[in-house]
Amino acid sequence: MKNIYIIGVGLIGGSLVLDIKRQNPNVVIFGVDNNEAHLEKALDLKIIDKISKLNTINEAELVILAVPVDAAVRLLPQLLDAVSDEALIVDVGSTKQHICKAVENHPKRRNFLAMHPIAGTEFSGPEAAFSGLFKNKTNIICEVEKTGMKLQEKALKLFASIGMRMRYMNPKAHDKHIAYVSHLSHISAFMLGKTVIEKEKNERDIFDMAGSGFASTVRLAKSSPQMWTPIFKQNKVNVIETLEEYILNLTAFKDKMKNDDFEGLFNDMENTNHIKQILNGIE
Repeated sequence: MKNIYIIGVGLIGGSLVLDIKRQNPNVVIFGVDNNEAHLEKALDLKIIDKISKLNTINEAELVILAVPVDAAVRLLPQLLDAVSDEALIVDVGSTKQHICKAVENHPKRRNFLAMHPIAGTEFSGPEAAFSGLFKNKTNIICEVEKTGMKLQEKALKLFASIGMRMRYMNPKAHDKHIAYVSHLSHISAFMLGKTVIEKEKNERDIFDMAGSGFASTVRLAKSSPQMWTPIFKQNKVNVIETLEEYILNLTAFKDKMKNDDFEGLFNDMENTNHIKQILNGIE
């Protein structure tokens, strides 16, 4: 593999090509981004080797589509039109149903692999990218059977070489499960941050009192709204379902407080402590 194009030079795309470059020093990384400052920064940081445009995408052997999910849905059919028959396009978006649907009847569907690396931080942009982000992280692959055999084998071998563990799932199941374990977490962080910021207008001391627990819980509220709003839009049905269940649990917690049912609260929290065993080993 010689030429890799990364479209969207941010945390995920940038970290991915850094790892690929480490394993394949001779590969040339071409960066494409609407933000010229991002491209220049990525060049300075040696995340990419050259700045490029979409009109040369036919020269790519691998295209990594790392843009917000609404942009990915629009771009993917155009990219499939333009790439060579031997090229592969992968996307790294947090929703999978819309993007798979967008190309389900495309004549070059075999040249696309839908995937979602379960990794990231609350930061964005090329400065946030770093090598090693994907080590021992799960990479969810959707509709692998629709990707050409040789192309998928080459891609899966490449991703395994940088430490990813593959898991296979259909797009509908992916979007439902990810709403619980990722999208709801981000909503909770955003709304906790909003609640405290609104309160802080009258009580400045609240931030002086905030400790590591608050900082870790609200960390995801630093995430990019430009990235997360399209995710919530595309996964609206599943996100609303998770929110309804979450709100029921919050309401039940409040009702136990009102009724002085602290034994009930203790039991709820003790039962939830089981999450420690479920998440054992996850940073």
